[in-house]
Amino acid sequence: MTLPGDWRAWRERVDLDQYDERWRQMEATGQNVHGEADLVMSYEPTSVLDAGCGTGRVGIELARRGVEVIGTDLDGDLLARAIAKAPDLVWVQGDLAGLELGRQFDVVVLAGNVVPFIAADRRAQAVAACAHHLVPGGRLIAGFSLQAGWPGVADYDEWCAAAGLVLEERWATWDRVPIGADGSYVVSVHARAVGTPPTS
Repeated sequence: MTLPGDWRAWRERVDLDQYDERWRQMEATGQNVHGEADLVMSYEPTSVLDAGCGTGRVGIELARRGVEVIGTDLDGDLLARAIAKAPDLVWVQGDLAGLELGRQFDVVVLAGNVVPFIAADRRAQAVAACAHHLVPGGRLIAGFSLQAGWPGVADYDEWCAAAGLVLEERWATWDRVPIGADGSYVVSVHARAVGTPPTS
């Protein structure tokens, strides 16, 4: 599977051992490295699709808290690390834009910069695939950086609306800091309305 350009560039400059170690060190010093899981858990899901799961940090933490989790990622190297850490969980390699798991979830979470790392011509399809995997009333929760050349809030909202999702809440961080003037990061919660048929 071909990785999108921005994702390839990130992989070329990041050592995966150092990447995982950085999170371990942050947690060891008492920093909360599970803001994404904290926010997801506030919606009391019983099932979560960790879309763009990377090395599994978010999905594994959600599973530790008693949630049924499936993780998926296009990058086989990152997914191999997730499998090594939590072999009892379900991990699926695949392109998010074409994902079809045959089931739905209370929450689909796109943590980190999953949205901008998706190939530009497949972002709308990826959001639609996420919506397709939501139960009625389920939520798509996504956080990503806002920077030149990457999708903006209006772009993302347009893709969500086309997929039948409605904006519920939006913050500047995973721990619910209000949107400020700098606008460097955004976390959005969109819901699939009850009675809305899944997108295809």
